[in-house]
Amino acid sequence: MAASMCDVFSFCVGVAGRARVAVEVRFVSSAKGKGLFATQPIQKGETIFIERPLVAAQFLWNALYRYRGEHISPTPEGCWAQQPLRMEETCDHCLRALEKAEENAQRLTGKPGQVLPHPELCTVRKDLHQNCPHCQVTYCSTECLLAAAEQYHRVLCPGPSQDDPLHPLNKLQEAWRSVHYPPETASIMLMARMVATVKQAKDKDRWIRLFSQFCNKTANEEEEIVHKLLGDKFKGQLELLRRLFTEALYEEALSQWFTPDGFRSLFALVGTNGQGIGTSSLSQWVRACDALELKPQDREQLDAFIDQLYKDIETGNHSCVPNAETSFPENNFLLHVTALEDIKPGEEICISYLDCCQRERSRHSRHKILRENYLFVCSCPKCLAEADEPNMTSEEEDDEEDEEGEPEDAELGDEMTDV
Repeated sequence: MAASMCDVFSFCVGVAGRARVAVEVRFVSSAKGKGLFATQPIQKGETIFIERPLVAAQFLWNALYRYRGEHISPTPEGCWAQQPLRMEETCDHCLRALEKAEENAQRLTGKPGQVLPHPELCTVRKDLHQNCPHCQVTYCSTECLLAAAEQYHRVLCPGPSQDDPLHPLNKLQEAWRSVHYPPETASIMLMARMVATVKQAKDKDRWIRLFSQFCNKTANEEEEIVHKLLGDKFKGQLELLRRLFTEALYEEALSQWFTPDGFRSLFALVGTNGQGIGTSSLSQWVRACDALELKPQDREQLDAFIDQLYKDIETGNHSCVPNAETSFPENNFLLHVTALEDIKPGEEICISYLDCCQRERSRHSRHKILRENYLFVCSCPKCLAEADEPNMTSEEEDDEEDEEGEPEDAELGDEMTDV
């Protein structure tokens, strides 16, 4: 049962009223599920809506080494996963970067003495950071500490047992890390926070309705997703995770999630709906630098200094020729959806699940990526126009395999653009 439109847009902020009148959720097809459609003209560059997630959770390996995160969106598009910033510590609730921009740059470059110009543009306020008094997990502010406690953390806080390997949640997390090595594509703790949210909620039915809006897969599709996440021994691994998940978090109101079939469905839901986001104090600093009014020579020097430090990250139904893009310009979990071109009433709002380079690859190559990662075949205008292309593996895929062993400095370049 889908959540009501009121529930969907109740998680929008700032322009929530705008979202209710500018877009609507419609059922597209059994293959695509739901989609967002414009109900009035949207101008290029206009913010369509901003929303906060239902739940958020850092990936477990990343949390162990203090980087990355994942969360689920209230709109039908699903969840998105934070791109790696190699051990950047983030707020445990909103995923805001806790590391100052200069510290981020020093770590990424491997130069402890690296100094950024205009340090006053960094927005990180370390004096506002707070720790849970029981388990010491870090938040960017008192507001996030209280919000986490109100929504899910009272159930999940291990207290003084944080480092006890026999604590049920620690056993669950360790089992997950043992079967799902980096790079992670899902998180058992995202599922844990979903359960904890319902357990703590006064209105449990409302939260169950909100979570139920996400797409349901067939048994074969679910099995394929879980197999992709956990590998050849996924059935045994999945049963171990289900048993530990049940021991740690069982909730009668969600009893169906703890059955073998229900747990697989929940697992597949989380595994299917991941998309990329990025939060970084460095990217926030870059944006502030872009807004500076400088002399031409000073601008040229500053642009050269921050070259390759920033790229936009993208999420909605997919198109290889998107008319919108997503970004996280506030350095936290607030998703901004922005029009890339004028959008007419009745036109579907689509983003791309592929990066710019992937969108330029052959139709066959694009379909291979989308099938393997999102389990659908794209029928966007570009793909339909290229339908007569031969279905053969492109040379660029072979080139990609040859380039897997990138030099160390190339890897650094990738890190510094995934912000």
